[in-house]
Amino acid sequence: MNQEIAIIGAGLGGLVLARVLHVNGIAATIYEAEAGPGARAQGGLLDIHEHNGQRALEDAGLHDAFASLVLPAEDAKRIVDPHGVVLFDRPGGHGACRPEVERGTLRAMLIASLPAGSIAWNRKVTDVASGLAGPQVRFANGTSIAASLVVGADGAWSRVRPRLTDARPAYSGICFVEIGLLDGAPRYRAAIDAIGSGTLMAVAPGKGIMLHRHADGTVRGYAALSKPEAWLRAIGFTDARRGLARIAEEFTGWAPSLTVFVRESQVAPVLRPIHALPPRIRWGRVPGVTLVGDAAHLMSPFAGEGANLALYDGAQLAKAIMRHPGDVDAALAAYESALFPRSAEIAAASARNLAEFFGAGAPSSVVRLFRHAGRREA
Repeated sequence: MNQEIAIIGAGLGGLVLARVLHVNGIAATIYEAEAGPGARAQGGLLDIHEHNGQRALEDAGLHDAFASLVLPAEDAKRIVDPHGVVLFDRPGGHGACRPEVERGTLRAMLIASLPAGSIAWNRKVTDVASGLAGPQVRFANGTSIAASLVVGADGAWSRVRPRLTDARPAYSGICFVEIGLLDGAPRYRAAIDAIGSGTLMAVAPGKGIMLHRHADGTVRGYAALSKPEAWLRAIGFTDARRGLARIAEEFTGWAPSLTVFVRESQVAPVLRPIHALPPRIRWGRVPGVTLVGDAAHLMSPFAGEGANLALYDGAQLAKAIMRHPGDVDAALAAYESALFPRSAEIAAASARNLAEFFGAGAPSSVVRLFRHAGRREA
């Protein structure tokens, strides 16, 4: 089977790539390992930035649809110390520069914007190899396709990336544990109110509790610890209560209004170790193969740019393809020449910010970060 453009992964970057191509009359097929769009939860909130993520959605002809998904005032930010003392408080509703949306609803909007049959679900890729007709993608079900262009939009552990580089994600030293309160019981009211209308960050050297208060009254977030992966995995969460109690011990002496979200969490305590690719990752030109999003430049979430870069990568690659009709490798060379310096700069900032969040200067260093960011946005 010959497929002109094969996009591996139905994340934000792959979906925007397919959408921008579609509105410009170019067909592509997305191959996704998951069984369907509802196969797993899609994570929490994203702030979509005016200079990159929103520009990509404009290229996709979806900015108005995106605007209808924005959650007003949920962009509020509050920073507290381990005792709950407020050090920084920015109310929500700061306009169109960085509005917040649910990742799942944004992804659903992008999926709905594509023609029926654009996504082949339950197609897990095993590897990408050279073929006489171009790159060949092999799937776990034993089938394969040949394509003139294969785009790895398949995230941190991309099966396409090894075709381009030996680089692999490395553990950053920080692991998140998912936490949350879902029932809004009266006994939690004071703790929930202390979050404010958006996000609360309580940080100290080597640890933190980060929470978001949703409009429906639920709270979701993470306990963050600077620990070896083996230490965290050894806790085991087969008994969720016991595992959460062990995590809560790391926050001994913190305000009960913060630790209650760990001790009495009502969500599965999933481990989320934070990995990153080398900030200056790049690869030599391989005919007919490239990457977008986390597959290209996985970084920690502390620049707030991962989803925005994925969206922007997808739109920029589509535009490069349109500027070089019939010449895939000229399109990829143009795309990658801009991708590498763009992502390197932001990945380096992300690594610096992670150190500010959990280094010796926290929480004062985090307050400085947000005040500086506020001056840039003003």
